[in-house]
Amino acid sequence: MNSKKLTAFAAIIFFFLSSFSIILINVKRDKPKTANKKPNILLIMADDMGYSDIGCYGSEIKTPNLDRLAQKGIRFKEFYNGARCCPTRASLITGLYPHQTGIGHMSNDPEDSTAFNYGTPAYQGYLNKKCVTIAEVLKSSGYETLMSGKWHLGYHGKEKWPLQRGFDKYYGILAGATNYFNPSGARGLTLMDEVAEPTGQNYYTTDAFTDYAIQFIKENRQQNTKPFFMYLSYTSPHWPLNAFKTDIDKYRGKYKMGWNKLRTERFAQMKKMGIIDQNVKLSLQDGADWDKLSDEQKDEMDYRMAIYAAQIDRMDQNIGRVLSELEKSGQLDNTLIMFLSDNGACAEGGNLGMGLKENLGTKKGYALSYGQSWANASNTPFRKFKHWVNEGGISTPLIVSWPKSIAKSLNGKFANQYGFLPDIMATLIDVAGAKYPTTYQGNNIMALEGKSLVPAILGKEQTIHQEPIFWEHEGNSAVRLGNFKLVKEFKNVNTDRWELYDLAKDRSEVNNLATLIPKKVKELSQAYGKWAKMVGVLPYDEVLKFRKNKQKKE
Repeated sequence: MNSKKLTAFAAIIFFFLSSFSIILINVKRDKPKTANKKPNILLIMADDMGYSDIGCYGSEIKTPNLDRLAQKGIRFKEFYNGARCCPTRASLITGLYPHQTGIGHMSNDPEDSTAFNYGTPAYQGYLNKKCVTIAEVLKSSGYETLMSGKWHLGYHGKEKWPLQRGFDKYYGILAGATNYFNPSGARGLTLMDEVAEPTGQNYYTTDAFTDYAIQFIKENRQQNTKPFFMYLSYTSPHWPLNAFKTDIDKYRGKYKMGWNKLRTERFAQMKKMGIIDQNVKLSLQDGADWDKLSDEQKDEMDYRMAIYAAQIDRMDQNIGRVLSELEKSGQLDNTLIMFLSDNGACAEGGNLGMGLKENLGTKKGYALSYGQSWANASNTPFRKFKHWVNEGGISTPLIVSWPKSIAKSLNGKFANQYGFLPDIMATLIDVAGAKYPTTYQGNNIMALEGKSLVPAILGKEQTIHQEPIFWEHEGNSAVRLGNFKLVKEFKNVNTDRWELYDLAKDRSEVNNLATLIPKKVKELSQAYGKWAKMVGVLPYDEVLKFRKNKQKKE
């Protein structure tokens, strides 16, 4: 080959090698934008919603989007929250027991910076620095951390707010509740770290929380290559009863059969769906006698329940909007979605609810509730309500969807293990490949209490909890180990008595076994005592004395 041909051949080789190098450089440069292996995470929480209040858990309320998640994912029959708004949120977001975080009772009120602070670390009323939030942990693992909705973990001082506890963006209410149409004053809106105002004539918190969630998710996709963690914390269906007429009209008149019949119908549907086992009995009715109400009262109670149902319906519509955005952007398959409620249905307001009936169906009112009688139906088939730690107070639906990782053969199935709130943090750390710290910003961090739910989500039969798990709220106490649950209701320190139930046979806590199996009562009560001492539980009679003395001084 002559020199001219060699030169030409070398030029051709150089051209192809240069072009190939450019392609490799471009592939390497573009890879982070298109190949994100870590899943996005969407954690959705409802507020004061009962165990049987959505379609895929036996309800007549229309929730097609949650039902869709359940049919393309997996459901837990036995998952537990913390019986009340603040303790649940504290435990959910830290992976610890609420007392360990500083919220052993509730977080401080907007109106009172010292409320629920009883002078001990376990009862200071806001998150301490010995815990880390999911946002703080996932942020250190390369996630953009987003939140929209209810915070309720500390109000007085911005150092207690979401942006200072690991979130990159936030919109919502810092307090525990507000009027859905007109959030204002101390219970108004916050955008990032600043006061915000409701916009538009048809402002509605459930819609607005969703608007910002979608906006934040879009901005994440457009502005950076990080996976996102979105905590979407609705206030629905927490009182006040506020809903749009178009949503209320779907349910008006459908509840004139009364709460007894509604419980019976839901109970039958739950058994048919496999949500509860055939051996479960319906707990005793715990409300007013429907047949003794006047026609006017029946009409009012139908209206209250219709509004409550409309609030859940609207929440589901909005969850559908988020799912549509993820689907449209091609992110749905690799997004882990979890949905749960913060406590059982709320019985506050007495048997027939609270608030003026004249405010029903309007944009007025703050303290409007549907009452204990309907709450009893919402918690079908269980005993008790929000505040208590019987199954009706702490049982929540848990729906998990993750199309990329959950086998299609598991779609619509149920997990056979039980879990509780701290497991959420452990699970998200697991799927994100994150590391839970021993120290953070110069503070020693308490050891994580939860266990990853990933084996259960992927259909494995291994037991999640081989150790006891515990609850305490307002003196109401419980411990579960295996199928046995020990529980007591606080009445006063001299009359409290432990009750023992075998949940494999008696999930609705009808047959008390305490006198039949005293050794199990002793074993579990001793375990509870050690735990209560470890986390700093105050005897509730001491809490009541503290509050009484505080009120006298004021």
